Amino acid sequence: MRNVTAGLFCSVDGVVEAPNLWQFDSFDEEVGAELTGMVSRTDTLLLGRVGYQEWAGYWPNADDDFGSFINPVEKFVASRTLTGDLEWQNAKLMDGTLEDFVAALKQTEGGEISVCGSISVVRQLLFAGLLDTLTLIVHPVIAGSGRHLFEPRDPVTRLTPQGSNNTSKGNVILNYGLRSE
Repeated sequence: MRNVTAGLFCSVDGVVEAPNLWQFDSFDEEVGAELTGMVSRTDTLLLGRVGYQEWAGYWPNADDDFGSFINPVEKFVASRTLTGDLEWQNAKLMDGTLEDFVAALKQTEGGEISVCGSISVVRQLLFAGLLDTLTLIVHPVIAGSGRHLFEPRDPVTRLTPQGSNNTSKGNVILNYGLRSE
């Protein structure tokens, strides 16, 4: 069975939206190594509609390290509003509900399935019990505003610590698994 992983940049005050606005000056070698490790294990990406539309406008023309990974990799997009064929290379809409699609995808052969930058998809998979690993890369900054991963009315959900690492620029990389009870 394949694992579903998610990694998000997070501010100390819990903001996970638009990290490009606040994480740039604390990005360091250790964060880069963490991301390289994630990429090396991943052969399928899951994106939400918003993330897909933002990234599809930029990454197809990028030829840096992440661009050379994300452009050819298999991408599935969760959306209730997009229809038809998607223009970004190897991107397809999910059939059916996110939960059913991912549960079936986990049963196929392959490497890790990673959720990239899609807060709603991470939340849905976490609370449906389909997310195997959640990595939060907490940057030493207070973002002040933006979307949080967790909301006041979320159910109590126990996570299992799977390791942590402090980086040279003050980031804390936290790895969690979903606790099965």
